Amino acid sequence: MERGQGAAQDGPSDYDLRSGYYTQPPQPPHTRSRILTGWAYAPATYILIGISCAVYLAMVLNGVSWWDPTAEQILHWGANNGLLELHGQWWRLVTATFLHIGIIHIGTNMWCLWNLGLLGEPLLGPVGMVAVYLLTGVAGNLLSSAVNPGAIGAGASGAVFGIAGVLILLLNSPHLPFPRAELKRLRRSVIYFAAINLAIGASTHLYSGGIKIDNMAHLGGFLSGMAMGVPLAPILGTGREPYFKRQKIVFSVVALILLLFANWFVHFRSV
Repeated sequence: MERGQGAAQDGPSDYDLRSGYYTQPPQPPHTRSRILTGWAYAPATYILIGISCAVYLAMVLNGVSWWDPTAEQILHWGANNGLLELHGQWWRLVTATFLHIGIIHIGTNMWCLWNLGLLGEPLLGPVGMVAVYLLTGVAGNLLSSAVNPGAIGAGASGAVFGIAGVLILLLNSPHLPFPRAELKRLRRSVIYFAAINLAIGASTHLYSGGIKIDNMAHLGGFLSGMAMGVPLAPILGTGREPYFKRQKIVFSVVALILLLFANWFVHFRSV
């Protein structure tokens, strides 16, 4: 999937994606710093990737298989499991988003997170990026636990789908000062990414044996990400202060909804 890098706007002012407001006259393309593709461009994305990689390395160094960890091993390291969460281990909803099952799993998830993060973090900001990652990751794990409490799951893919979901809405904001054709192309790429990977996940349940992809976690992350994008997209590009103020409200409301859903899950399964 292609990484989105904003082109300079033709007009009297330039738009700073990281801060969300107009700043200064645009510079010729050749003067744009290469650092915009690195740490300064998306620090939260690199931190999130770094945490997952550090957890994976710690697992391997402590004797966990680098290729095919057992269910007991990933449970020990914080995998998602609804039955354990019903007994008070709610921290698994968060830890599971940084835990991966083998080198292929972490490699594909980190590649997707890197691409979507470099596109999404300039629109969300570093704090917004972390908030979307955690909230949509937890939403995906909660839905997975509610549908199949006995399942054992792990990975950043629920959060990755959450970032994709919010991006589909944000890239449709009428206030982004970039060519509409370019924004449509980027948005179409994100939609294709989500559709293809949801289809791949569903296909793994059509035959017995082999790896089963937890599409409930994907769906939960994706839908919660889109829900965040609905109130954020109309105000993106209208100014730094109102946009980040609305972010705080949206993230707080989503966190409250997740708490209520978790409470419902406990009482529903206890009946």
